[in-house]
Amino acid sequence: MSTEAVTWAMDHAPMLRTEKGKPDTTARHVLQALAEHASPTGTDAHPSVLRIQYRTGYDRATVQRALRRLEKGGLIAKDGTKEGRTRYKLAMELRRPVTDWADLEREEDEFRAAAAERKRRSRSKGVTHAESVTVTDAEGVTVTHGESVTADVTHSKSVRHALKVRPSRTERSPNHPQPSDNQLHKDSSPAARLDEPQAPAATAQTKSSSEKTDHHAKAFGAFWLTYPKRKAKEEARKAWIAAIERGADPQHIVDAAKNYAHERAGQDPKYTKYPATWLNKGCYDDEPDPQPGRHLQAVSGGYQPYRNPTDQSAYDEDF
Repeated sequence: MSTEAVTWAMDHAPMLRTEKGKPDTTARHVLQALAEHASPTGTDAHPSVLRIQYRTGYDRATVQRALRRLEKGGLIAKDGTKEGRTRYKLAMELRRPVTDWADLEREEDEFRAAAAERKRRSRSKGVTHAESVTVTDAEGVTVTHGESVTADVTHSKSVRHALKVRPSRTERSPNHPQPSDNQLHKDSSPAARLDEPQAPAATAQTKSSSEKTDHHAKAFGAFWLTYPKRKAKEEARKAWIAAIERGADPQHIVDAAKNYAHERAGQDPKYTKYPATWLNKGCYDDEPDPQPGRHLQAVSGGYQPYRNPTDQSAYDEDF
């Protein structure tokens, strides 16, 4: 491979042009393949068409057409045959005009300028001075203090919400005070006000929920005084309200707490459930434990009443 010939083909050989004035890159690629098989002076280049196909990836017809264009442009010339193949000589005395580099730089500058212009136009489409705002057939559209507003509304008779824009912090001044929320609602169209949520209904619902919670909290006091273990009051209060909201009857819970207190009387307090635990588990619906009494005990020969050693009356009955 001749480095001199390859360098000439890549950097210094004149650039052929197509009929449309574009660089003939196909012919240039074929010229480089020829230069790889030429001597340092550009002679004795005789690769086969098949070899050029392999180096360039072009089909046979494309390679042959490119060779003809190179020959017509004076970059190569036939110099006999060798080993049954056409031998070419490269016109290494021809040099690429220095203006080609200047033309490339000019095209690059034009490309960058065009890209910057497209970017500027794209930005300008999204920013328009307020004086140029146009609203067409827009009944019910209101623009308040819209110094920095851009709008383009066409055939918007169905528009129901008013456009309300407030100036930024840096634009506020004594001459343009900030409108309050009430003023903005007042300036809105009637259609827009119909779509706004009704504050009185929400307030009434909140008030009803608050009163219901207060009622549950007051009833909790009776439960707290009745329950046998008064620990973790806040957790107990939450469990009480949750039980009531699940549908439990407050009076039923208080009565069940009395029964539980009676059941735990005289018992070890450490085994008494915490009030929150008792409420969360729904223990107020448990059946009360049976009262202690006389039980039957199986003995040989039949059943006899169970005697409590401390119950003297039982002995009196038997003896």
